[in-house]
Amino acid sequence: MPLDNFSFFSSSSSSSYMEAGNQTAISKFVLLGFSKEDLQPFLFELFLSMYLICVLGNVLIILAVTSDPHLHTPMYFFLSNLSFNDICFTSTTVPTMLMNTIAQNKTITYEGCLTQMHFFMVFSGLDSLLLTVMAYDRYVAICYPLHYMVLMTPRLCGVLLLLSWLICHTYSLLQSLMVLRVSFHEEQEVPHFFCELAPILKVACSDTFANDVLLYCITGLLGIIPLTGILLSYYRIVTSIAVISSSRGRYKAFSTCGSHLLVVSLFYGSGFGVYLTSETARPSRHGPMVASVMYTVVAPTLNPFIYSLRNKDLKGALKRLFHWNW
Repeated sequence: MPLDNFSFFSSSSSSSYMEAGNQTAISKFVLLGFSKEDLQPFLFELFLSMYLICVLGNVLIILAVTSDPHLHTPMYFFLSNLSFNDICFTSTTVPTMLMNTIAQNKTITYEGCLTQMHFFMVFSGLDSLLLTVMAYDRYVAICYPLHYMVLMTPRLCGVLLLLSWLICHTYSLLQSLMVLRVSFHEEQEVPHFFCELAPILKVACSDTFANDVLLYCITGLLGIIPLTGILLSYYRIVTSIAVISSSRGRYKAFSTCGSHLLVVSLFYGSGFGVYLTSETARPSRHGPMVASVMYTVVAPTLNPFIYSLRNKDLKGALKRLFHWNW
């Protein structure tokens, strides 16, 4: 009888070990994406055209800023870095989405998923921090115009950029390392078109409480603190503009902020859209994905047009760039 009990417990522990092994030894994820077959050709052409427009528009802004000495100022320094970040941001997700749209095989390796997740967090967080730094730059330029070049030195701009990169890489690395402790089934389906942290954690088969706490804490810090900084900067800007006597002076001061405000609204509005659609009681499958498309594809594609159409200096630099090439 004791031997029978021993064999029973041995087989139970052995089967439990094999089950755990099947859960942790994941080799790939299946990204379901937008799975309606009749829409696949249309979605492929749409996302491909938007991706090419995004890359071309942001590359033109970078070339215009670097080639024109008149644009070698802190505002355009951060704008060119935002354009570079937008190229990297879309390039982490859109090529995978395009491949999954036209391919019958929608899988991505476990290592590839972690890599995509890491760089997605890096570039999305960097977008938020760069927008905050740009708001601070506009605050200094409008509220302290005589001290602008003294305060916004090239060294300070470089330090702010480097600090933003370090913060984003640190928290992304921490999140990626925390995912390694989570177990998944051998071939896990993910209702998304790329590897985003929240949908990946939702399909995990082990406890993700620590991951969820870390995700909400860091998302709150990197979302609320930068947004608070942006709102405070514009509060001071509005109060400074209000005391300007001439309407032409007020318009000229605020016109330099209009494009940035529109980009901030688009980025944070679509980001909050993703949060709201994913946290509803019964979220639709395509709701979070549509909201994700807004801030991963649409917003970076529109940013070059928003910044260039109402900016005479940038439009002049683009014209000189084309004349110089032709």
